[in-house]
Amino acid sequence: MLRNFYNRLSKSFGPGVITGIADDDPSGIATYGQTGALFGFSQLWLALYAFPFMVAVQEMCARIGMTTGKGLAQIIKLHYSKKVLFIIVLLLCCANIFNIGADLSAMSASAQLIINIPFYAWLIFLTAITLILEVTIAYPTYVKVLKYFSMTILAYIVTAFLIHQNWKEVGLAAIIPHFEWSKMYLLNIIAMLGTTISPYLFFWQADEEVEEEISSGKLRMMGKGAPKFTKTDIAQMRSDTAVGMFVSNLLTFFIIITSAATLGGTNAENISATYLAEALRPLAGDYATILFAFGIIGTGMLAVPVLAGSAAYAVAEALGWKEGLGKTFAQAKGFYSIIILATIIGISFSFTTIDPMLVLYYSAILNGLLAPPLLMIILLIANNKNILGKYTNSKLSNIFGITITIIMSIATILFFWTL
Repeated sequence: MLRNFYNRLSKSFGPGVITGIADDDPSGIATYGQTGALFGFSQLWLALYAFPFMVAVQEMCARIGMTTGKGLAQIIKLHYSKKVLFIIVLLLCCANIFNIGADLSAMSASAQLIINIPFYAWLIFLTAITLILEVTIAYPTYVKVLKYFSMTILAYIVTAFLIHQNWKEVGLAAIIPHFEWSKMYLLNIIAMLGTTISPYLFFWQADEEVEEEISSGKLRMMGKGAPKFTKTDIAQMRSDTAVGMFVSNLLTFFIIITSAATLGGTNAENISATYLAEALRPLAGDYATILFAFGIIGTGMLAVPVLAGSAAYAVAEALGWKEGLGKTFAQAKGFYSIIILATIIGISFSFTTIDPMLVLYYSAILNGLLAPPLLMIILLIANNKNILGKYTNSKLSNIFGITITIIMSIATILFFWTL
């Protein structure tokens, strides 16, 4: 019965749900964990208020991919500035590589909590597994693998209920926004927004909508020809995106309250996802620590391919290479080489003295700074009838899209002003 329920549920999982869950990767957990530790519940409202903006932005990206049969980078290259594109791709790759390294480190440290074998043995094993899955498995099968990993998100929700919470305080903090005029508070808002409304998700979802069309026979090749889609497909994409972003923000909500209840008031900085898992032990026991560790590994197995894949899509489209997870390594060597290279460079940070959590936190800030100009370009594309025809933005999409662009732009300006 449980298996039948999962099979029915997984059929409704599309690029939007996978994208949403990938947003709560180990690096995201670290950012949300630090939020709870430094500010308690006071930034919990961001999880609620970011939801409509995430839906609007990711729906635009998904609609661009679905209706054009092209990824974001290819459209920017064809219709806008190539110089701007290359700068965006470079910054995206840097942020993604840092995230990949931090995610794999967190996954390995979490695996140690479950089975105590050397950290570097876990690191090499998990890196090899993620690369083998992404490089060698055909796209339709690979998506099924990602769906199984996505079920580990339940660990975050269950863990939050294993700890005593003041739910009235939680509810008020989620509904009523709280502001503090301090550099650290502002910096953390930028990191939160950069982790939540993150550029790598823009590229990934647009390209995965195209991959879905190729997989279902509605398009022959990425970037070639006009895709065949119906109003039902558009409606399904929108509901899939909304569900994915809802799940993403729900997980953000529970991770922050778990951290706030566990570490709130400690002013702990540079928190890793594993540090948060360990901190659960005195309050909720070994079971909670192991459960949370499984969640870190599972979402990491989903997120690392998304990070590497989004970088590969962006680079391949910018340089005009053959691309796509639906192709074999022999058919798209450059594309898969970027995936392998990004992953290897990412794990190399684990073999240095560089603090991976510090780099990770600032990569989240980098995402927050990169998002506004990229959002401006996405809005231009989404309102361009020469590109999208009758599928341009509605007034509501523009209201949410423009508003979040202004908010993140103001946050960026204030950040540089505080320097």
